[in-house]
Formats: sequence, structure tokens, C-alpha cells
Amino acid sequence: MKKLTLYIVLFLAIISSSCEDVIALDLNTAPPKLVVTAAINWKKGTSGKQQKVTLTTTTGFYSTEIPRVSQATVTIKNSNNVVFNFVESAVKGEYICNNFIPVLDETYTLTVISKGATYTATETLKPVPPITEIIQNDKGGFTGDQIEIKTFYMDPANETNYYLYKYAYSNQIKSNFYVDYDEFFNGNKFFSISQNDELKIGDKIEVTHYGISKPYYNYMNILVTISSNSGGSPFQSPPATVKGNIINTTNTADFPLGYFSLSEVDVKNYTIQ
Repeated sequence: MKKLTLYIVLFLAIISSSCEDVIALDLNTAPPKLVVTAAINWKKGTSGKQQKVTLTTTTGFYSTEIPRVSQATVTIKNSNNVVFNFVESAVKGEYICNNFIPVLDETYTLTVISKGATYTATETLKPVPPITEIIQNDKGGFTGDQIEIKTFYMDPANETNYYLYKYAYSNQIKSNFYVDYDEFFNGNKFFSISQNDELKIGDKIEVTHYGISKPYYNYMNILVTISSNSGGSPFQSPPATVKGNIINTTNTADFPLGYFSLSEVDVKNYTIQ
């Protein structure tokens, strides 16, 4: 009986140790794609003159570094053919413009020329209503004992509006994003809501509301769904290819990843009481 017990202990020990072995899978690596991060955000109360576009590429699954794309030509043009040049900064792959002129409901065209290919996208800068108040509810959530935050605004009447909400919390690393549109609250007071069930007194929250276009709403809705299922952020590399609005005019089959968006944004900070 003692021998049998010893054999069982040894067998379990072998199983436990073998479960800790790291197995490196031989994964196929697709050719790198250009990734364009071109979110032009105009914060209320600012000039919106300084904007940034970042160019990177996709990489292998096991790579620990994201390749950055240097020596590209990046411009944004408005409907009056005024061109805003984005110049590469000291940070490789980051292109900065210091004289951008944001105009609500204006249409802009992004052009990126890199490694012999030209990429373009057209989008409209969408407004966002101001945040009017933030209300804390100490009896929120499914259990009725969680701290819940609602951030209110007045939706404009007689028009369809689309929104992206971002909640950044001091008690967690990743931010929460979700999208909405005013199908059921057009012209009425409405709110975004926190999605963190571990808030406590003293925690800080930064709430950002973005006005977005319908195509960007559809794009972000897919990304948020994918990232929620995988436990990540919509701005991390998604587990599936999600095609944005940027077109490779040199070779349409080799489309880039990313999205060219323009939003007016309103930001408020709140400390849990």
C-alpha cells in the first residue's frame, strides 16, 4: 500500500512538472501590413492645432517589439485643399502637425506615402455635446452594492449622433471603451456608464466622450466586441483582421490596418467619494 501511494505521488509530480513546460508553436508569419493610427481628436476648450499620426507594421506573434515606419510622407487635406503636413518627430514612426485647423463637420482626406505605396482615407470631424454632470450611485451593479458612475450630456435633437465612450480608471491598467448612438434617446438627456465593478473611495476616473461618424461607430463596435471577448483593449492588436477606412491606392489587395477618424471630444475627471 505504501508503494502504491509512492507511485501515485511520483506520477502526480511528473504530470505537474510537465504541465509547466513551454511549447513554442511554429506559426506561419504573414507579410507585414502597415498599421495607421490616425485619430484626430479636438478636445473642447483647446485649439486642436497639435495632432499626431503613428505608423507601424504588424509583426510575428512572438515578437516583443512593434516595428515603426520611418521616412513616410503624411498629410491631411481639408475640403478647401488646405494641406497640413505631419513631420516625423524624434520618435521614429510618429508624425506631428503643429498647425492643424479643426472645423466641425468639415471633411478631411489623409494621405500616407510609404515604401512606394500610397494610402488614403476620407472622414468628417464630428461634434460631441458637452458633459453636463457626473453622478455617483453607491447602489449600482447587478448586486446593488457596487459604485456606479453615470456621465450625462444632452443629445442634439432631430439628427442621428454616434458616440464613443472611454473610461480610464486609476485602479486598473486598461481603459474601457464602448459605442452608442441615439436611436432611443434622440434629443434627450442621456449618459454613459462606468463598467468597473471594483471602484472604491479615492479611485480616480477620466471620462472621455467622442463624437464619431456612423462608419467609425460600425468599425469600433466590431473592435470593442472582439476585444471584450478576448479581455483586451480595442486599440491592441485584434485577434482578427478588421478592415478600416484606409485604402491602398497602389495595390488595393494589400490594405492597411487602422482607421482615420476625426472627433470633437469632451473630457472630465472624477474622484470616487
